[in-house]
Amino acid sequence: MYLWRAVDDEGEVLDLIAQRRRDTQAALKRLGRLLRNQPVEPERITTDGLASYGAALRELGMTGVHRPGRLRENNRVENSHLPIRRRERQQQLFKSQASAQRFLTTHAAIYNTFNVQRHLISRPTLRRFRAEADAAWAAAVA
Repeated sequence: MYLWRAVDDEGEVLDLIAQRRRDTQAALKRLGRLLRNQPVEPERITTDGLASYGAALRELGMTGVHRPGRLRENNRVENSHLPIRRRERQQQLFKSQASAQRFLTTHAAIYNTFNVQRHLISRPTLRRFRAEADAAWAAAVA
């Protein structure tokens, strides 16, 4: 099973899906859906080295914005996979594609809500955000 994730330049998860295939047809379907759901056309699309991304973007006529990621360019996406892989190991892998999709969609929504861009705010503001998040979490659990 393959995890397709689209992350913007600020680290927010835009789209997420688990699929069994990782060919050009699957990439075309994912990229087409992602581009339709975004209000603006992207300036740059960074992907891993998989050839199906290039073929799909060629069919969409967007080869000018495609940057096949090497090392540093793809770090934001690769590092955003780490919490998901950690949770997956704790659960001893996902039992089905549907359960993986449910978990990952919920995880992405929660991550986008509570992810704080630490480099953009001061330390006192960060403490206040964390206190509010802890209070919201306690209220949700109770």
